[in-house]
Amino acid sequence: MAGTTRTASNHWEGDLFSGNGQVTLESSGIGTFDVNWPSRAEEANGKTSPEELIAAAHSSCFNMAFSNGLAKAGTAPTTLDTTAAVTFVPGTGITGIVLKVVGAVPGMSAEDFQAAAEDAKANCPVSQALSAVPITLEATLSE
Repeated sequence: MAGTTRTASNHWEGDLFSGNGQVTLESSGIGTFDVNWPSRAEEANGKTSPEELIAAAHSSCFNMAFSNGLAKAGTAPTTLDTTAAVTFVPGTGITGIVLKVVGAVPGMSAEDFQAAAEDAKANCPVSQALSAVPITLEATLSE
């Protein structure tokens, strides 16, 4: 299978602290979203940030890797709900990512679920791309 490239672009006006930008999801065409420094370093106020976009990419990629790994092992999930929380500290940068997953996987023990989640974290392409920052994982098997 040939590789794919996905593209997003950003238009920015002004300096970092008083300027504004718009990030456009080019490949999908699903939208343009406002970004600015206060929304990144303080409250979102209806705007996105690079960290929120990374969190969206990471939670999506992790669920794809996790569901694939579980299915290959013969234990396909019923559901996987994953949240990625990306922490940004002004002046320092991204300091960590916490993945929290709750999944329903019939017939799977909590220990096997945790091990499969760790494998998905290690093999998710976004996790690999972000390996420069600590990535922690919380995996919970739902009833």
